[in-house]
Amino acid sequence: MADDATGSVKSADRALSILEHLAATAEPQSLADIAKSLSIPKSSLHGLLRTMQTRGWVQPDESGMRYWIGPHALTVGASYLARDGFVAATAKMLDTMSLELGETVHLGSLDGPDIVYLAKRAARHSLRLVSGVGVRLPAYATALGKVLLAELAPEAVGSHLLLPLKKLTPHTIVDTEAFAADLQATRSRGYAIDEQESTEGVRCFAAALGTTGPRTHAISCSVPLARLDAEFQKHVVSTLLSAVASYEDRDAALVAV
Repeated sequence: MADDATGSVKSADRALSILEHLAATAEPQSLADIAKSLSIPKSSLHGLLRTMQTRGWVQPDESGMRYWIGPHALTVGASYLARDGFVAATAKMLDTMSLELGETVHLGSLDGPDIVYLAKRAARHSLRLVSGVGVRLPAYATALGKVLLAELAPEAVGSHLLLPLKKLTPHTIVDTEAFAADLQATRSRGYAIDEQESTEGVRCFAAALGTTGPRTHAISCSVPLARLDAEFQKHVVSTLLSAVASYEDRDAALVAV
């Protein structure tokens, strides 16, 4: 039975909030940490954590006093990736791009205000972008997010932005008019550029995948500025757009069949 007018069941809502909180934190969290962050009474939280631990959704650290997200979350995440046809369909493409460029490449999709990394091929250099499958970043601050937001009608973009926009780096675009202009530039050129907006010292390029819009998935390549000169940037963009064109040709052929 729903606990309020929105149809939300309080215990389920709290359990999901705990999972999202643990997934977003780099360190294990104590009961007090979780209670403070989520405004859940400790008396209720203790029972929730015990149940979630039994089911494998959370697990205690070595002290037994703090909690990590548990292994069952990986099982569910793997099931999602197996269901998302883009992950399998782009695997060879990402491998080829990684070998050609030697830089970090990603597949991502738009989820509300965030971009979610669905696949990654790491750069072969020691200086590389730190990221991972399942990581979420604000869409407005990433090339993947911007190229997918640019797929939407201008009036629909706002539903994917949590205002006011916050700076992730000194270069993040947070003025809404400037951001709208950046999306229009993305539409015009056919790919997005993250100019150190999510990670300082890294420029990222992204292009959307598919033949029908609004497109929901995109691929990207991130390069530290220390390795990026004008010639290599042209090569990165050319490789990215060629990969997208090949995917679109394949997609169109499948639709025709």
